[in-house]
Amino acid sequence: MKIYHNPRCSKSRETLQLIRNHGVEPEIVEYLKEVPTTAELKDILMKLNLKAEEIIRKGEPYYKENLKGKSFGEEEWIQIMIENPKLIERPIVVKNNKAVLGRPPESVEEFF
Repeated sequence: MKIYHNPRCSKSRETLQLIRNHGVEPEIVEYLKEVPTTAELKDILMKLNLKAEEIIRKGEPYYKENLKGKSFGEEEWIQIMIENPKLIERPIVVKNNKAVLGRPPESVEEFF
Protein backbone atom coordinates (compact mmCIF):
# COMPACT_ATOMS: atom_id res chain seq x y z
CA MET A 1 0.00 0.00 0.00
CA LYS A 2 1.20 3.49 -0.86
CA ILE A 3 -0.03 6.88 0.32
CA TYR A 4 0.65 10.12 -1.51
CA HIS A 5 0.90 12.23 1.61
CA ASN A 6 1.27 15.82 2.73
CA PRO A 7 2.19 15.84 6.43
CA ARG A 8 0.84 19.39 6.80
CA CYS A 9 -2.67 18.28 5.77
CA SER A 10 -4.96 17.07 8.56
CA LYS A 11 -6.95 14.76 6.25
CA SER A 12 -3.71 13.23 5.00
CA ARG A 13 -2.49 12.66 8.57
CA GLU A 14 -5.87 11.18 9.57
CA THR A 15 -5.81 8.82 6.61
CA LEU A 16 -2.28 7.68 7.39
CA GLN A 17 -3.24 7.03 11.02
CA LEU A 18 -6.33 5.07 9.95
CA ILE A 19 -4.14 2.85 7.76
CA ARG A 20 -1.68 2.33 10.62
CA ASN A 21 -4.58 1.50 12.96
CA HIS A 22 -5.24 -1.47 10.65
CA GLY A 23 -1.70 -2.68 11.30
CA VAL A 24 -0.33 -1.59 7.93
CA GLU A 25 2.73 0.60 7.44
CA PRO A 26 2.29 2.02 3.93
CA GLU A 27 4.97 3.34 1.66
CA ILE A 28 4.78 7.10 2.19
CA VAL A 29 5.36 9.40 -0.75
CA GLU A 30 5.58 13.05 0.23
CA TYR A 31 4.45 14.13 -3.20
CA LEU A 32 5.43 17.78 -2.71
CA LYS A 33 9.06 16.62 -2.33
CA GLU A 34 8.88 13.54 -4.59
CA VAL A 35 6.67 14.78 -7.40
CA PRO A 36 5.08 11.94 -9.37
CA THR A 37 6.21 11.46 -12.95
CA THR A 38 3.80 11.74 -15.85
CA ALA A 39 3.61 7.92 -16.02
CA GLU A 40 2.96 7.64 -12.26
CA LEU A 41 0.24 10.28 -12.37
CA LYS A 42 -1.45 8.58 -15.34
CA ASP A 43 -1.30 5.26 -13.47
CA ILE A 44 -2.82 6.83 -10.34
CA LEU A 45 -5.61 8.43 -12.38
CA MET A 46 -6.37 5.11 -14.06
CA LYS A 47 -6.54 3.39 -10.64
CA LEU A 48 -8.76 6.18 -9.30
CA ASN A 49 -10.91 5.99 -12.43
CA LEU A 50 -10.85 9.79 -12.57
CA LYS A 51 -9.78 12.45 -15.03
CA ALA A 52 -6.87 14.72 -14.13
CA GLU A 53 -9.09 17.77 -13.67
CA GLU A 54 -11.14 15.84 -11.08
CA ILE A 55 -8.20 15.68 -8.66
CA ILE A 56 -7.24 19.35 -8.97
CA ARG A 57 -7.46 21.33 -5.72
CA LYS A 58 -9.55 24.22 -6.98
CA GLY A 59 -9.28 26.13 -3.69
CA GLU A 60 -5.54 26.64 -4.07
CA PRO A 61 -4.45 30.23 -4.79
CA TYR A 62 -2.44 29.14 -7.84
CA TYR A 63 -5.56 27.59 -9.38
CA LYS A 64 -7.73 30.63 -8.61
CA GLU A 65 -5.16 33.10 -9.95
CA ASN A 66 -3.94 31.23 -13.03
CA LEU A 67 -6.26 28.42 -14.09
CA LYS A 68 -9.83 29.12 -13.04
CA GLY A 69 -12.19 29.33 -15.98
CA LYS A 70 -9.63 27.96 -18.43
CA SER A 71 -9.97 24.73 -20.34
CA PHE A 72 -7.15 22.21 -20.63
CA GLY A 73 -6.82 18.73 -22.06
CA GLU A 74 -5.91 15.67 -19.99
CA GLU A 75 -2.19 15.82 -20.83
CA GLU A 76 -2.09 19.54 -20.05
CA TRP A 77 -3.73 19.02 -16.61
CA ILE A 78 -1.21 16.29 -15.84
CA GLN A 79 1.67 18.59 -16.76
CA ILE A 80 0.16 21.40 -14.67
CA MET A 81 0.01 19.07 -11.64
CA ILE A 82 3.60 17.95 -12.12
CA GLU A 83 4.76 21.59 -12.29
CA ASN A 84 2.48 22.57 -9.36
CA PRO A 85 2.09 19.49 -7.12
CA LYS A 86 0.18 21.50 -4.50
CA LEU A 87 -2.74 21.25 -6.92
CA ILE A 88 -2.95 17.45 -6.51
CA GLU A 89 -5.79 16.44 -4.20
CA ARG A 90 -4.60 14.57 -1.16
CA PRO A 91 -4.18 12.04 0.17
CA ILE A 92 -4.28 9.35 -2.49
CA VAL A 93 -3.95 5.77 -1.32
CA VAL A 94 -2.97 3.06 -3.80
CA LYS A 95 -3.21 -0.68 -3.27
CA ASN A 96 -2.60 -3.07 -6.15
CA ASN A 97 -4.77 -1.97 -9.08
CA LYS A 98 -7.04 0.39 -7.13
CA ALA A 99 -6.67 3.85 -5.65
CA VAL A 100 -8.92 6.07 -3.54
CA LEU A 101 -8.87 9.65 -2.38
CA GLY A 102 -8.69 9.83 1.40
CA ARG A 103 -11.46 12.41 1.52
CA PRO A 104 -12.99 11.50 3.83
CA PRO A 105 -10.25 9.36 5.43
CA GLU A 106 -12.77 6.54 5.93
CA SER A 107 -12.86 5.98 2.17
CA VAL A 108 -9.67 3.89 2.56
CA GLU A 109 -11.62 1.38 4.69
CA GLU A 110 -12.51 -0.49 1.50
CA PHE A 111 -8.89 -1.72 1.42
CA PHE A 112 -9.28 -3.61 4.72
